[in-house]
Amino acid sequence: MTRIAFCDDDAALLHQMQDFLEQYRALRGVQLELFPYTKPMELLADIEAGVRFDVLFLDVLMPGINGINAAREIRQYDTAVQIIFVTSSSEFAVQSYVVGAYYYQLKPIWKDSFFRLTDAVLAECRKRTQHSLILRCKSGVTRITLDSLEYCEVQGRTLVFHLLDGTVIESSGSMDELARQLADYPGFLRPHRSYLVNMEYIQNITAKSITMESLAEVPLPHGRFTAVRDQYLEYAFAGKKVVL
Repeated sequence: MTRIAFCDDDAALLHQMQDFLEQYRALRGVQLELFPYTKPMELLADIEAGVRFDVLFLDVLMPGINGINAAREIRQYDTAVQIIFVTSSSEFAVQSYVVGAYYYQLKPIWKDSFFRLTDAVLAECRKRTQHSLILRCKSGVTRITLDSLEYCEVQGRTLVFHLLDGTVIESSGSMDELARQLADYPGFLRPHRSYLVNMEYIQNITAKSITMESLAEVPLPHGRFTAVRDQYLEYAFAGKKVVL
């Protein structure tokens, strides 16, 4: 079930968007939950309280707080939601991408173009769901794509995710459960009970450690070198990487 919220202080446009989404749901045969808001502060209050959406259509020019500033606050709690700005002005188009907007839709909205946009954003949601992890963090909920994950380590009862861009995200959970979730993805290797690495970003393997692209060192337990090396070589050959 895909959860779609839309926030606009214009009641007529809000009704139009709800009508379009209900038509889209019937025509495409997809399961959608719709959540209309007329006040951005009510939307923010729900998100701060833990309510989560997959897609958010957000007006830019609203009383009290504009959509760009609302999106900045939303991103403090949810980095996963796909935000689509809907506005009559192109003035904030550049700023919209600073807060990770998926699209900037100018009014008026026509049904055919709205359906195409909804097709695209829902396809992106499905893609990200299939190749991503949703993590519960102290700051809220965030989604990371698997190809952005360099390696993960466990510290006490906390999973620490190290991303390619240097971002470090802490989440509750167990390494056993994480390894189970990623069992269908052959690119991940568990060389140590406390580590899981993305083999795409391995730079070097020695008898004592794995060096990652960021130059982080992942320890190898005694006797694990041969098995880890062979698993990595199998992955490299399957991916048609050059091995000498």
